[in-house]
Amino acid sequence: MSVDLTEKFKSQTLFTDKDGFLELSPKQKIDYARFSRPRDVFNEPKMLMGHYVDYFSIKQTVVSDCSFVASLAVSAQYEKKFGHRLITSIIYPQNQNRVPIYNPYGKYMVKLHINGVPRKIIIDDFLPVGQDYQLLCSYSSNCGELWISLLEKAYMKVMGGYDFPGSNSNIDLHALTGWIPERWAIRPNDPIFNADGLFKTLLERFHTGNVLVTVATGELSDSVADTTGLVPTHAYAVLDVRLIDNKKLLQLKNPWSHLRWHGNFSEHDQQHWTPQLKRALDYDPDSASQYDNGIFWIDYDSICHFFDVFYLNWNPGLFKYTYCIHQMWKAGLGPIKDAYNIGDNPQFSLNVQPNISGAVWILLTRHITDIADFRQNQEYITVLVYKNDGKRVYYPHDPPPYIDGVRINSPHYLTKIKLNPDNESKYTLVISQYEKMNTIYYTLRAYGTCPFTLKKISEPYKFEKEITDGQWKNETAGGCSNHPMTYPNNPRYQLILESDNNNNCLLIILKGPKQYQIGFELIPVTLNNLESSSAFQTKSSGPDLFIWSLMMYLLEFIILFQRLFYLVKKGHFLSLVKLHVNSILPEFSK
Repeated sequence: MSVDLTEKFKSQTLFTDKDGFLELSPKQKIDYARFSRPRDVFNEPKMLMGHYVDYFSIKQTVVSDCSFVASLAVSAQYEKKFGHRLITSIIYPQNQNRVPIYNPYGKYMVKLHINGVPRKIIIDDFLPVGQDYQLLCSYSSNCGELWISLLEKAYMKVMGGYDFPGSNSNIDLHALTGWIPERWAIRPNDPIFNADGLFKTLLERFHTGNVLVTVATGELSDSVADTTGLVPTHAYAVLDVRLIDNKKLLQLKNPWSHLRWHGNFSEHDQQHWTPQLKRALDYDPDSASQYDNGIFWIDYDSICHFFDVFYLNWNPGLFKYTYCIHQMWKAGLGPIKDAYNIGDNPQFSLNVQPNISGAVWILLTRHITDIADFRQNQEYITVLVYKNDGKRVYYPHDPPPYIDGVRINSPHYLTKIKLNPDNESKYTLVISQYEKMNTIYYTLRAYGTCPFTLKKISEPYKFEKEITDGQWKNETAGGCSNHPMTYPNNPRYQLILESDNNNNCLLIILKGPKQYQIGFELIPVTLNNLESSSAFQTKSSGPDLFIWSLMMYLLEFIILFQRLFYLVKKGHFLSLVKLHVNSILPEFSK
């Protein structure tokens, strides 16, 4: 970023972005007249009006970016409350006090966190204007104030234009601030959902400046929307969280700057407002009812009943240590669905300082490389956490995951590992997708309250051989060992380890159609150390398993011979083995 700060903002002519004007949305096109510079629209354009920005002034218009505008509102509220330039600090040029300023040359730079790293977005100051000379983009009610319109333009440029497909505030706030995104689905009927615990977290962390909060509705019927005043699938900024006389209340802002909640604790509610409550909140419902600015109080129970999800973005300053890795996952590596085999998935070892309390949060960010990808949003990702001593995991449930992940179609997925002195200090992190179809690029970032190391788990196997013409049929369908007469008829393979050292790893993968139960045995024939003939006994893949696979009707049956590793460490080197492949069915194919 230090190199980017040398960007030149002055020139002999007015700056025009070489990428041209942004694509307009259908609603903008209805009233569109032209693109104009602020100097041609306002008498005195300014970047900011006053020392800090004001969330009251933010107004969304015809661009479908309610989550982005709600993100601006909570960021502006944070600046005003805590006196820290969270959102305005990303706009350039700036004066000597690092306050963004109006540039008469029309060139601006905005810092956004996109695809795992901070990036600079260069824009000019052309803004869409309607037939009535009003801006056709989000703007400030303070005439001539530009920060809202220019931030929106920079973000819309990244997203392909004003014809924005929609997003959520987790994504938008992370792009604007770099704060850690977390999604809390509101499920009152789910025993896992802890409504009281969530509110306690919001109350404590909101007032210490450690979290930014928005909340969104899901689908609502027309009758419910009319009765409640809530907009379906719409984001709202959370401006305040209070607990007064055991009443849990939140103050929300509709990005439209009009249309408020009609229920409990609305400005028209005559039942729930008490004199004590009005004084505590410095709120006068009668005065508020005179003008609809889209800001309202609502009780937490109504939030849980009518809203769908909380979006929290956490201050990364909560964590003293951080580290990230940027990687690619090729589409052709591993099965399409990893419900039964995760051995080919990207895996990472996480080692934390032992015997300590604290937390490590893992944020997986899938890179968005084109707007079609963002619009379709068909990639589902997650992170699985295993207590596996930092070693590679091959089966999704062997061992069972310490923290199981839900695959979601968001670019960000957060998992939180709570540490205490009795916990393990080594973990395995596994990246997982649902129906992997495309090569993806991603960033894995860890935040820790204590020292840790994060590194990719490499494959120890340098040599590979594959046999693809194996089959069970007629005389070779010998069945399992419960059929001693025919069992020896199963296909056999000779495996020779051509190595003089005693530190070798062996991985065997057996694939077959999903409807059959298959397995194999590994039988030693000749050992390098003759005195250890009893040390390495016959190894089996275990009981014949009936496993359903979802990758081209194949299963990947993976065996990692941990006992063999143990023998190797003891100096017993296996130089010759036979591989018996068996089926419990009398006939496999003909």
